[in-house]
Amino acid sequence: MKSFMKGAVLLTLAGLIVKILSAVYRVPFQNMVGDQGFYIYQQVYPFIAVFGVWTSYGFAVAVSKMLADSQKGEHRAIFRIAFWTIAILSLLIFGLLFAGADLLAAWMGDARLSALLKVGSFAVLLMAPLAVMKGSFQAGSFMQPVAYAQVMEQAVRVTIILVGTWIVVTQGFSLYTAGQTAMLGAVAGELAAVGLLIYYVNKHVSNVPEPVALPVWPTVKKMLAISLSVSMSSLILLIFQMADSFTIFRLLEDSGIGTMEAMEKKGIYDRGQPLAQFGLLVATSLALSIVPLVAQMQRKRNGRSAELYAKLAYRISLLFAVAAAAGLTFVMPYVNEMLFQTRDESAALVVFSWQIVWMSLLLILTALLHGIGKVKVPALLMAGGLFVKIMGNWLLIPLYGVMGAALAGNLGLAFIVGGLLLYFKKIWPLRFAPAQFYAWLALASASMGAVVVIWAVAADTVVFAALPGRFGSALTALTAVPLGAAVFLALIAKSRIITERQWYVMPFGRKMAKLQLILNSKKKGDGR
Repeated sequence: MKSFMKGAVLLTLAGLIVKILSAVYRVPFQNMVGDQGFYIYQQVYPFIAVFGVWTSYGFAVAVSKMLADSQKGEHRAIFRIAFWTIAILSLLIFGLLFAGADLLAAWMGDARLSALLKVGSFAVLLMAPLAVMKGSFQAGSFMQPVAYAQVMEQAVRVTIILVGTWIVVTQGFSLYTAGQTAMLGAVAGELAAVGLLIYYVNKHVSNVPEPVALPVWPTVKKMLAISLSVSMSSLILLIFQMADSFTIFRLLEDSGIGTMEAMEKKGIYDRGQPLAQFGLLVATSLALSIVPLVAQMQRKRNGRSAELYAKLAYRISLLFAVAAAAGLTFVMPYVNEMLFQTRDESAALVVFSWQIVWMSLLLILTALLHGIGKVKVPALLMAGGLFVKIMGNWLLIPLYGVMGAALAGNLGLAFIVGGLLLYFKKIWPLRFAPAQFYAWLALASASMGAVVVIWAVAADTVVFAALPGRFGSALTALTAVPLGAAVFLALIAKSRIITERQWYVMPFGRKMAKLQLILNSKKKGDGR
């Protein structure tokens, strides 16, 4: 168990590093290629990422679960079925992306995106060995190769994207060539990960017994069901991005905006993606670390511990999601200019950033439901949320531009989260948090907002007014963020809506627990 927990912590840490890298590289990339170049990349990225997340994450978990639940003699049969299932799917998706690139690009309204789709489609061919090898190591609780492969894949990918884009841009090639280079980074990253996993397979995997025959179709159905259920919460934002790829640019053009301006507007809208990823880090780490404990505790006769972990995951996730979204709301113009060179569409990015709250709750609720074996209703709710998002785009973008797309994203996610909460109450009637929790959360957010707005306006118009625009915005943002965080955390600590013991479950929670004890020491001394 000690070895397993070490591996689980390592895998969680690797997942967070990958998420951070995924958010960080977009900033220098956008700075090199501008909003039009960012639009080009973001139009195609979801097509590759959706299949990658489903197979390399979802299928890896499915293979590991089926291996863990089976007899050793069945392992080779499971490997073979898994490999050929993903291989066939990979070939089909590759064929659709490569052969259908011209058609997909036409549907998106930009024929020049075809070349990017063709380059990116080659990444799909590597999914089968990645998923099967990751699953085999996870089944044996040997998490190190999986963690190292994830980090290596992302590190190689990001390096090639940034270095390759810099070379392409400085040499005067087109932005579409820069986009192809970025797609090539995904292929190279997966090649590196496959190579590392093959090294570990040759080094650590011993001979397995002769295979026991397994029925193919029932095994395939089970793999598909598990892989989709565990990855659907991670896929929903990517699928929303794919919906945006087909709708935003075309609807902006149809509403009378010129082609170049429509591309730039879509690129500016896509600035919200890395900001949202940063805000989702806490929820992601909770889903990866705390939530699996719920499934373990739920199997025991006394479900009290499972309830405590479920409530804690919900509260901490909501707490930091609201802090992130509210914080971005108050400093968005300055963060926008600091990271992306201009303050354009800051209001739309504020609305976009509130998706952090809905996505955080979605990640936690779906992970909790998966932990107790409930997956069908969440899948149906996500399909409904996607429909709301698409209809929202069609109705709101002609009226409000990219602000309409941001509103549609919130409506789609709110639909899913509302349905999940109603369903959760029905099958597991938990009271996630008392009214006092929400009252203190609102007070902490409002207090943070008041302090941050006063300081930011003073800094922007007086303190740093003489400095060049982007440098002044950077100083305003970098001073306002810690000030707001200090106010927010001090009020949360003073309220004790999360106890010291509960903070100890969180990574870096000890510091928060100590702060809470210091701020409440007088209250305890008075015996209250």
